[in-house]
Amino acid sequence: MSRTKSVEKLSRAEAAKDLERLASEIAAHDRQYYLEDAPSVSDAEYDALRKRNAAIETRFPDLVRPDSPSHRVGATPSEKFAKVVHSVPMLSLDNAFSDEDVIEFVARVRRFLGMKPDAELVFTAEPKIDGLSATLRYEKGVFVLGATRGDGNEGEDITANLRTINDVPLRLQGRAPDVMEVRGEVYMTHANFAALNARQEEEGKPLYANPRNSAAGSVRQLDPAITAVRSLKFFAYSWGEASKLPADSQSGMLQAFKDWGFKVNPLTKLCRTIEEMTAFYRDIASRRANLGYDIDGVVYKVDDLRLQERLGFVSRSPRWAIAHKFAAEQAETILEAIDIQIGRIGTLTPVAKLKPVTVGGVVVQNATLHNEDEIARKDVRIGDTVVVQRAGDVIPQIVRVVVEKRPKGAKPYNFPERCPACGSHAVREQDVKTGETEVARRCTGGLICPAQAIERLKHFVSRNAFDIEGMGEKHIRAFYEDGLIREPADIFHLEGRYGAGEKAIMAREGWGEQSARKLFDAIDRRRKISMDRFIYALGIRHVGETTAKLLARAYRTINALANSMKGDEALPELQAIEGVGAVVAEAIKDFFDEPHNTKAIAHLLEQVKVVPAAAPRTDNSPVAGKTVVFTGSLEKMTRQEAKARAESLGARVSGSVSAKTDLVVAGPGAGSKLAEAEKHGVKVIDEDAWLILIEKA
Repeated sequence: MSRTKSVEKLSRAEAAKDLERLASEIAAHDRQYYLEDAPSVSDAEYDALRKRNAAIETRFPDLVRPDSPSHRVGATPSEKFAKVVHSVPMLSLDNAFSDEDVIEFVARVRRFLGMKPDAELVFTAEPKIDGLSATLRYEKGVFVLGATRGDGNEGEDITANLRTINDVPLRLQGRAPDVMEVRGEVYMTHANFAALNARQEEEGKPLYANPRNSAAGSVRQLDPAITAVRSLKFFAYSWGEASKLPADSQSGMLQAFKDWGFKVNPLTKLCRTIEEMTAFYRDIASRRANLGYDIDGVVYKVDDLRLQERLGFVSRSPRWAIAHKFAAEQAETILEAIDIQIGRIGTLTPVAKLKPVTVGGVVVQNATLHNEDEIARKDVRIGDTVVVQRAGDVIPQIVRVVVEKRPKGAKPYNFPERCPACGSHAVREQDVKTGETEVARRCTGGLICPAQAIERLKHFVSRNAFDIEGMGEKHIRAFYEDGLIREPADIFHLEGRYGAGEKAIMAREGWGEQSARKLFDAIDRRRKISMDRFIYALGIRHVGETTAKLLARAYRTINALANSMKGDEALPELQAIEGVGAVVAEAIKDFFDEPHNTKAIAHLLEQVKVVPAAAPRTDNSPVAGKTVVFTGSLEKMTRQEAKARAESLGARVSGSVSAKTDLVVAGPGAGSKLAEAEKHGVKVIDEDAWLILIEKA
């Protein structure tokens, strides 16, 4: 038999068969040891299996299997991570910070589904692990690809590193779908974090700040051998692409993960009432310090997958799940100074410079003070002892002043009335509708203010915009001050403008051959970009990621958006988009009315290709490309569900009727919109006709 034959005498066919057996046996032993704490062989027997596997692979390197146990100890270091486009986006969760937020979330789900208050609605509740999200792709049960979440649409290929984690099966146990993407969190236990820092201290290296950052840094090492010694863990809790799902509930999917060889959080629980959900939250919060790993809240998910599908998604998060975050941790420290930062639209934002203090395991030196009214309300003075917290365990802010510790002579802070960057007047504008003074003070310098120009360029290259690696604030400022970039399009001229390209960049302080080439490669990779990112990168006031996605979905192409802003119907058309109000619509119109902006966009479009927003799958859809208005009461589905269904079929749902409307769906109680439909000659149908229309789509 091949298993008893010496490695030197194995034929190629025998070697392949033996490697298959060894991969299966070692995986089974790993599961018994790491997941079940019940090893069935001695360490010597286990080591012998691995030794034979390594010897066969050395003799037949081309026979190394994707599920080979040798991947657990690292592989050849990578020069850089390749990009991976997620077949199913990895979305984030909305947050709840109180029981009231959870109550509203449940009510919102019921409203969307049209459920009665006494109808059963079951949720899974599980601790929210504070680690690094990752997706693992299995084909025919074998692990073939692993990636980070990245921006949700595109991540980094970290397959080799994930293979070194014992909680990640290289081959799934039992029967699994042909294609299955399992998602979860890579994390580091408190014990392993302490051991890592002990090694760092022993070797005279800097200590790591917290387990979350350590896990993220460890899994993104270019050398998988480094990842392998960091003792990382993985909890499975979700999925992406799947050729077939093994269950019809969230809890059933978790059981399938467990059966396949994954660890799922044993504290996960089914909850049938809001009281059970909040009780679970308080129980987990009380046990938080003793879990042995970091969590920052509890996640609730609708258990029924059919209901999840009906609920769908809004912007970057699912309607069927929410993260109930823990209260922020607090600490006292000294406010040493107040700096004024200038935002990309000229807003003067005060930032507290603090004596460094650890809050929630992270060293905090800066905190937001929001605006001058907030400084006055809290009577914050330089030299004060202040209470600092990390809101949602992320953004540091000052909660209050410890007045009894105030030093003598501390004076109230006078907010500057001139821009620190350009000396222009900094004013508080009045709202044109209410007449009330805005809380923000803004620089009137506009285009002459270097702070605004630099901030706009910083925003343009930021992670959720063009995401140009290596183009940090320091380099943007240097390039701007040297006159090399003034507007976004200049970034794409940068290499040519230098003439000598890399050599000229390399001659600059802080640059070398590798960093220069990386910058130009990073710029070239962004000559093609999605429409929503392009819109967000423009820095239009009030237009964040969510609104950018709404605009992309409504207009599809950047030219269609720009052209529609030229007519008299621009504002009504914008306001008809659900989620775009009057203030936002006016800001968008104002932006496109400014010749300087349209000129800058034209320059930019000469350098980059904007990928049109992907239209929903509309095979056999009778409403693809049509504008639909719902009015009156719907009886067989909620308004939200009807809107989501229409959009999934390629329709554009508007809030008002105009000459561009194609169809009005009217229920009982329909009012003025019917008159508008008649005025413009728009077809009107009832809810039953609508359901028949879309039934086979």
